[in-house]
Amino acid sequence: MTDRYALPLYLQISEMLIREINAGRLADGERLPPERDYAAKLGISVGTLRKALADLTEKGLLDRVQGSGNYIRARADVQAVYAFFRVELLEGGGLPTAEVLDVARVPKPDDLPAFGTDREAWRIRRLRRLNRVPAILEEVFLDASYAARMTRADLSESLYLFYRDKLGLMIGRVEDRMTVAPVPDWAPASYGLTAGTPTLLASRISFSREGARAEVSRGWIDTTVATYVARLK
Repeated sequence: MTDRYALPLYLQISEMLIREINAGRLADGERLPPERDYAAKLGISVGTLRKALADLTEKGLLDRVQGSGNYIRARADVQAVYAFFRVELLEGGGLPTAEVLDVARVPKPDDLPAFGTDREAWRIRRLRRLNRVPAILEEVFLDASYAARMTRADLSESLYLFYRDKLGLMIGRVEDRMTVAPVPDWAPASYGLTAGTPTLLASRISFSREGARAEVSRGWIDTTVATYVARLK
């Protein structure tokens, strides 16, 4: 996927920091480095960093104290782009990005749970990276009734954001199950595991705000670099 379809840079930084906070790598009350130093560390401009910090402040995750600095406020109820994305690097956190491998309208496979009203689904295959490290091989099936047409160029980094903004589909909750399964034969060479290698498989049913089963997905997680994390409060 090209940068044209990525999240704005300031939002990428904001989402990365949200995941760092959720993973405990940025603790409640922790003071961030001075803005110029932090921007240099992240390789971004001070203006971009300030937009990211403003977004965190709006979400209630940052206290900006004049003359003192920026302090983390840990919260569990933040509406983030990747709120439903539960895979993290082994050390925690990691900004998700996505490379679309293939998009096709196909008959729904027999081995999927029932979902939607159409006999067909849009199948989206992606390679997900965390901080640029290949981590998840993903196969998503969206009920075809939600979109008459779909191409690789249509998709954004976050499918749920694409569903909301372009299709009018709001995902309200998800149901995940874990098992072990072999990596499929369509895995690209850039993925860390070869086809047939047993690894952790996360299977998900995504529900619309109205409670309908809208999407089913499968994610093969390379457990040498990442893991599935669920935090309960």
